[in-house]
Amino acid sequence: MGNLRKRLILSLLLIFLIIAFGTLGYMMIEGWDFLDSIYMTIVTLTTVGYREVHDLSQSGRIFTIFLIIGGVGTVLYALSTGAKLVLEGELQELFGRRRLEKKIKELRDHYIVCGYGRMGKIICRELRAKSVKFVVIEKNPDKLQGKEDTLIFEGDATQDEILNEAGIGKAKGLISVLPTDAENLFVVLSARGLNPRLLIVARSGEEGSEQKLIRAGADRVISPYHIGGLRIAHTVLKPAVVDFIEFATKSGNIGLQMEEIAVKEGSNLIDLSFDECGFGRELGIIIVAIRRASGEMKFNPTFRSTIKSGDILIALGETSKLKLLEDRAAGK
Repeated sequence: MGNLRKRLILSLLLIFLIIAFGTLGYMMIEGWDFLDSIYMTIVTLTTVGYREVHDLSQSGRIFTIFLIIGGVGTVLYALSTGAKLVLEGELQELFGRRRLEKKIKELRDHYIVCGYGRMGKIICRELRAKSVKFVVIEKNPDKLQGKEDTLIFEGDATQDEILNEAGIGKAKGLISVLPTDAENLFVVLSARGLNPRLLIVARSGEEGSEQKLIRAGADRVISPYHIGGLRIAHTVLKPAVVDFIEFATKSGNIGLQMEEIAVKEGSNLIDLSFDECGFGRELGIIIVAIRRASGEMKFNPTFRSTIKSGDILIALGETSKLKLLEDRAAGK
């Protein structure tokens, strides 16, 4: 937008200089007053074909020739450039903004990703791979170029009005991965105040920031440096385990996946034991853990474990079989 304004100002300045040059020229060469001089200049530059205001002297005719050759083309170029910038720049940006706002208004139960840096791009890629609806808030316009496939809203995520425009009142969750802990803290505070039911996940960079973010209202706080350090240590100490986890959780892996499957009201799995469901026999799926509706996590459940409404099954298996289990858990 700033570059557009500069080019428009340059075009207007160029037109002004040409008109000023012609006006002063006629005043000095022909001795005309200001009104006659500027009128003659504009008539000449616009090529409307009116006769001269007064008869021109030989010097005045030579000056007019140079004004026509150098000025008419310059003015037409400046006018066409200005019109092109307005039509293709401001109007396109205006309509693009309105289309973006319309798409955001249509969103329900979506996620808001604050920050489109290195972490933000990875998060968006994973959400897109799972066909999850999301909108990105990013204040650096340089990061927004060529991202037509992503719903990106330019603005400062720490501002309440920007979060409201991103549909925070209808959102399911918010992920804040801004560069500094202070910015993430502001986002968490604003988001929790605007939507108390929102799931908020925030990035923590400095040691000690995790508790502050949680007190501000974050449900989960992730420290990339802590996780990265553990991952490197485990890669050295337990490489086979790390390889298995990476294989099971990698996006796009069609051989094996680990998924969360919610058991909804009306599912025919409710009140059945794992043995009765036949996950292993029929689908070849391993249930690694169950998270109860109360928040209790039960690892390595036995074949006698019973499924309840609201449970979250942590399942490991082929993607096609996991989809069948997900349909059954949803009551389809």
